[in-house]
Amino acid sequence: MLKKNILFVCLGNICRSPAGEGIARVLCQDLDSIGKIDSAGLGDWHIGHPPHKTMRRVAAERGFPIDDLKARIVVPEDFNAFDFILAMDQNNLKHLLEMQNRVGGKAQVRMLYDDKTSVPDPYYGPEEGFYESFDIINRGVTLFLRSFSQ
Repeated sequence: MLKKNILFVCLGNICRSPAGEGIARVLCQDLDSIGKIDSAGLGDWHIGHPPHKTMRRVAAERGFPIDDLKARIVVPEDFNAFDFILAMDQNNLKHLLEMQNRVGGKAQVRMLYDDKTSVPDPYYGPEEGFYESFDIINRGVTLFLRSFSQ
């Protein structure tokens, strides 16, 4: 069986997409059909930095530690290295599809949720927003991964 590689993408790769990666790493431990799991951002502001401190705390409280992650930017090679590139919001999706139109690649670029629900960016908001976004991502990753466990 060919393993599927998954990339989670948000704007800066310090809040939503590392949460998606952390959740998927834990939930995929027993799924033989999943290979590489990673996250990246569309902007280069935070390259090499760990996830946002509040998101790290929320993730750890929920049982999905992400302290070891470092932000990186989406690169053209990602569109062939990954089978699924999952955007956290409509704007991310638009930019990813524009990139894929320029560079090609096999990846299925789509929203985390089939119904195209966007995950709110908690970066500038209150602490509660990090919990809300994390829980939305957790539900989305769980739903997405169900198709691999059937």
